[in-house]
Amino acid sequence: MTLAGALDRALGLVREVTDFPEPGVLFRDLTPVLADRDAFRAVVDALAATVPPDVDAVVALEARGFLFGAALAAVHGHGVVPIRKPGKLPAVADRVTYDLEYGTATLELPADAVRPGQRVVVVDDVLATGGTLAAAAGLLTRAGAEVVGAAVVLEIAALGGRARAGLPVRALRVV
Repeated sequence: MTLAGALDRALGLVREVTDFPEPGVLFRDLTPVLADRDAFRAVVDALAATVPPDVDAVVALEARGFLFGAALAAVHGHGVVPIRKPGKLPAVADRVTYDLEYGTATLELPADAVRPGQRVVVVDDVLATGGTLAAAAGLLTRAGAEVVGAAVVLEIAALGGRARAGLPVRALRVV
């Protein structure tokens, strides 16, 4: 099977869950993709092809972004920097609170994980309103990193997240 065919099969496994995490939200659940070894491999290979060759590190966003980001970093031979929810890191360099489509959230950057001038790509599972990507990019920029772009599995175009993210986004599928 071609990479395109394998990716189509993989993305066909994405489950839509209505009214989660609250009424009116249509959640895209990538768990079936993660659980299927061939699907997961197809997605990781396709994401790997979107990363510029001069990137120094992969930054992965909690929580599903960790899974894709770590695999992507391993493929490219890079380190992976996890951006976490509050209370998960023993040493925090910076934090930011931002709006989501259904509330607010806070992210924290681990201390000493990003060097000034380091070129990074941010990885997450789904781009919705763009708040999480924008918040992560702000943390990384304040730490002196150069955010060269973001890679996501799915982008929900109707929510306008690409414009809000404020950085180049490569999505494997736009829905």
